[in-house]
Amino acid sequence: MSAQAAEMEAGLALRHAETTDELRRCFPLMRELRPHLPSAEVFVIRVRRQAAAGYRLLAAWDGDRAVGLAGYRPQETLIRGAFCYVDDLVVAPEARRGGVGARLLDAVAAEAQGQGLPFLVLDTAIDNLFGQRFYFRYGMLPAALRFAMPIPEAQG
Repeated sequence: MSAQAAEMEAGLALRHAETTDELRRCFPLMRELRPHLPSAEVFVIRVRRQAAAGYRLLAAWDGDRAVGLAGYRPQETLIRGAFCYVDDLVVAPEARRGGVGARLLDAVAAEAQGQGLPFLVLDTAIDNLFGQRFYFRYGMLPAALRFAMPIPEAQG
């Protein structure tokens, strides 16, 4: 870890983004991970809608700027039972390799443990080699291969 990254990581505060203003301040960083999001307003609406299903957005704050985000929610499936699903994990380029991602995952894992959720699960793109390397180092192992396809719009 570089001295600059260590200094940044030490001064960060982890707290959930809950107000509209906090969520808007998270948007530029989330857009790096989710470039299809067209605006901060749409982002806030979607976060609020997902919050109804338990979604929370944990941010690593450097002052009033989010430099790391972890969006997560409790889920339950027949194959796995109850678990904590990490929808989103992103760290600003200047804060990478400074422990921010691990701190966010540690905090999410602690929240999951407090809720009695025995697993932390996330998906990553098949070509996200740097992310995969980080997850392996963190102690996560591949558990499945997810397949997806678009569904054509209904003919009306």
